[in-house]
Amino acid sequence: MGQSSSTQAEFKNESFLAKPSGACCLKGTIHEGESRGTWETIADVETYITRPPKEKANGNILLYFPDVWGMFPNGLLVMDAFADAGYLVLGLDYFRGDPVWKHRKDRHDNRNPDFDYEAWKRKHTAFADKAVPKWVDAVKKSYGTSTSRFACVGYCFGAPYVCNELKGDTVTVGAFAHPAFLKEHHFQELKRWVKEQSLAGIVSWFDYWLSQ
Repeated sequence: MGQSSSTQAEFKNESFLAKPSGACCLKGTIHEGESRGTWETIADVETYITRPPKEKANGNILLYFPDVWGMFPNGLLVMDAFADAGYLVLGLDYFRGDPVWKHRKDRHDNRNPDFDYEAWKRKHTAFADKAVPKWVDAVKKSYGTSTSRFACVGYCFGAPYVCNELKGDTVTVGAFAHPAFLKEHHFQELKRWVKEQSLAGIVSWFDYWLSQ
């Protein structure tokens, strides 16, 4: 359902509970490792898909909303770890090949005086806000079954999309870590969610509620 212009203005004037991605989100190092998933275009967005081992598959689907670093080795390995816990995992590249790590000298140096971080956030938020709902619907149509249930996890930039999906009919449970861009309206009418830094803790939470 679309939001009226008055509602959108009201949301815009709300103060942040979790502020937009800041300078701290540009820090960090790109890990090394081999991801095992595959790539597919879903709803016109490049999507990473990683599957659980057959002996561990629980029949459920996890939607992954990445942080500002996008589809980089660290994130791909995290998605593989969720798959190791039994989930079919799909993550979308709503930055369309333009994550923040490409605006740095090398994998250890984030200094780039020419990078307009604020403009970058505005550009990609505008795209993601429209793309995510269409992508979720397409994933459900292509990969959902009569018995599969959905969970979602978002890091930093991805946190609002967890909240948005928990208000709908597709996702049963969600989690986020180091959230950004969150306002009070994101927490209205939510189903189960948790703020949890640990992957193992998130998996335990998801496993419990998806088994109910």
